[in-house]
Amino acid sequence: MAIDRRTFLGGAAAVAGAFALPQLAQANAAANAYFNGYEQDNGFQYRRTNLNRIDPVWRRQMVKYFSDEPPGTVVVDTQNHFLYWVWENNTALRYGVGVGREGFKWYGRARIDRKALWPRWVPPPEMLKRQPELPRRVEGGAPNNPLGPRALYLYNNGSDTGYRLHGTLEPWSIGHDVSSGCIRMLPEDIIDLYQRCPKGTGVLVLEHLGASAG
Repeated sequence: MAIDRRTFLGGAAAVAGAFALPQLAQANAAANAYFNGYEQDNGFQYRRTNLNRIDPVWRRQMVKYFSDEPPGTVVVDTQNHFLYWVWENNTALRYGVGVGREGFKWYGRARIDRKALWPRWVPPPEMLKRQPELPRRVEGGAPNNPLGPRALYLYNNGSDTGYRLHGTLEPWSIGHDVSSGCIRMLPEDIIDLYQRCPKGTGVLVLEHLGASAG
């Protein structure tokens, strides 16, 4: 029996699809292993992180920390993927974070001048230019909202920098250079930090803290 081009292409697509489906299932299973049910929060829910899948180094913990910054300041070490909330007596609460990928990192001082529960996500024009397929707006609490349950908006001299501290839908991205400049945190961690940081909190983003923390 002769096989025309359409039949051949259709068959090839079916074969490719047959191979792709198990790979997709494996990828979904690997991603789902990072979650452990759901948590209700202010009328919405987020997927609870399976901390057994998170390297202990990225889990929230108190550490020794030596800094000239006053207690209550947020300090981000982008190279080592840590965020420190400065505490007293040379200690800090340390969180693992995801930071900007190559070409999107930023450093400097800012201030938290806005806080949002279940924030709406509006991708900036620069992001839409790079990824025109993105939605123009995602409402707070939507399952595909990349900001998660909280966002802390960073300002400099009264102007919005465009950068945020926020949650993530991808817990496996903590400890990596992945974002467009924003600082990603586990949902549980951004909820915790949100409670600790009033408006006006100072934020210092550094390339590397050196040996001043551990």
